[in-house]
Amino acid sequence: MGLGHIFKADTVFIAVTDPTVRSPSTTMSLDPPPPTALPTVEAVRGMLGGVMDPELKASIVDLGMVHDVTVGADGVVTVHIALTTLGCPLQAEIRREIQSKLDGLPGVSDVKVRWVEMTQEQKSAAMQRARLNAREHAPDTTIPVTTRVLAVSSGKGGVGKSSVSVNLAAALAARGLRVGVLDADIWGFSVPRMLGVDGRLSGEDGKIVPHHLDVPNTLDAGGAPGTLEIVSMGFLVEDESTALMWRGLILTKAVEQFLTDVRWGELDYLLIDMPPGTGDVQMGLARMLPQAEMLVVTTPAKNAQKVATRVADMARRSYMKVVGVVENMSEFVAPDGQRFALFGRGGGGALAEEIGAPLVASIPLEPEVSEGGDTGTPVVLSAPDSPAGAAFHTLAARLFDELLPPVEMAGCTARIFELATENLAKADAAKR
Repeated sequence: MGLGHIFKADTVFIAVTDPTVRSPSTTMSLDPPPPTALPTVEAVRGMLGGVMDPELKASIVDLGMVHDVTVGADGVVTVHIALTTLGCPLQAEIRREIQSKLDGLPGVSDVKVRWVEMTQEQKSAAMQRARLNAREHAPDTTIPVTTRVLAVSSGKGGVGKSSVSVNLAAALAARGLRVGVLDADIWGFSVPRMLGVDGRLSGEDGKIVPHHLDVPNTLDAGGAPGTLEIVSMGFLVEDESTALMWRGLILTKAVEQFLTDVRWGELDYLLIDMPPGTGDVQMGLARMLPQAEMLVVTTPAKNAQKVATRVADMARRSYMKVVGVVENMSEFVAPDGQRFALFGRGGGGALAEEIGAPLVASIPLEPEVSEGGDTGTPVVLSAPDSPAGAAFHTLAARLFDELLPPVEMAGCTARIFELATENLAKADAAKR
């Protein structure tokens, strides 16, 4: 037995005891093609593995719903998807998810989805696969499959990744949404201070209860407030000056417990403040949350841009879509409104072009941002009309409306699968 660490959170214990746990990097064995090449069928299927059925909580690949994939010489990808019924109300949602995933794959010029209908035998087989998948992959995470998961990542420290995570989470919550914030930067946790939340995590019925923070609804003054559900290693150590001297695999197990042992509840979004770089935590997250997508944070400086390309490359190798690039500290905004490009220009746009993802926001540097991080009041709440505050709210609106809209559920699959299984059983009984 290796180094052991046990943290008590009232009645809940977080135990990370075995640094010899096998690395989850086996999912990284398939490399997607270089950006200038056409994607392979295997790469397309790998990306489709992140499209989840919201009721059966398994990927459409594991459920046998992907019947055929073709890649044309012009980069047009055609995917044949089998549904329980062609009138399934989830059809539009599944199409949007497929197109969203494959649009992020280099070499894809267009995506066409063709629908076919399952036979009774195929419906029954798919249900059996769903049950087998649930059994083989237990224990599952406590993150609902309908939750949009966004990993906020960077190639190096010091680019303001945590600031982007916190302000974007608060801006989404200000729209009346329920947002989870997971501080996965175990070594360099900073979310508790930036959100003004402290105190030990509590436990209830064998699960860890996140810290809860209400956020006023700025879109609808009479509407229900949004909420932040927050988990960080900072809530488990004695104080924020405590150093955690852990190796990579122990960090991965700690993040895994945050995903399996925390009672997150129903979330619209989960924002994960990732550690910088491309280590074990990043690879473990791709395995545990295949529906996760990535937002890459960089600065205008060329060295930050070049390092950030590695994060995007890691995402593609693990079939995680890169939603976009955020250029943080794009320019300094003085109190009198003057703007100065302190760190150069164009790094965010150059990175976006290099990795084939959109530049979704340029966040200016202004005193209110750092002050909000020190006082625990994000700038999107303390100064929503400031240049940085407005930029974060615009980014949240673009995620909500275009890049990563909330999952809309209209059930059909689970009930129809159950009905199909029941009908087959009746037919077998009648034959006997």
